[in-house]
Amino acid sequence: MKKSILIKSIGAAAIFFSFATSGLAQKNPMVGGAEMSPKKNIIENAANSEDHTTLVAAVKAAGLVETLQGEGPFTVFAPTNKAFEKLPKGTVDNLLKPENKKMLTSVLTYHVVAGKWDAKGVMKAIKDGGGKAEVKTVQGEMLTLMSKDGKVMVQDTKGNVATVTIADVYQSNGVIHVVDKVLMP
Repeated sequence: MKKSILIKSIGAAAIFFSFATSGLAQKNPMVGGAEMSPKKNIIENAANSEDHTTLVAAVKAAGLVETLQGEGPFTVFAPTNKAFEKLPKGTVDNLLKPENKKMLTSVLTYHVVAGKWDAKGVMKAIKDGGGKAEVKTVQGEMLTLMSKDGKVMVQDTKGNVATVTIADVYQSNGVIHVVDKVLMP
């Protein structure tokens, strides 16, 4: 009898140890071929992602590097290079012109929400909102969050809908959710 209890205890301890350490062995998410580190800020991580070179160039052109390296916390819906390529031809080049800095800043800050909205928080807000949740961006306008077929979608005020392709990329000053479209204020 005692031998049976001992074996069950050892088995339970092994399962607990295995479960408890499995989180330690998990790697940070890979985005654009680079491992994202929760010890780095939004800019440091985004600069390492091959999928976000256009976004990083735009952030630099808008003069937002220092802001997004700040304390935060921020939630960034980060469009990929492919998302920028979906815009009408010439849009990105036009936005990057010095005379369009104000417009570029508006577009970029429209992708940023104050606070740390991880996937769990986003899904709770959507559920609490009866299927949709509105969040105010740093730019000042609203984004609508919703879920379809288990995926989080983000809709801008013009009706464009982006899908979150990688969620919960934790940063030292917030969280990034990679999206497949550029949202427009």
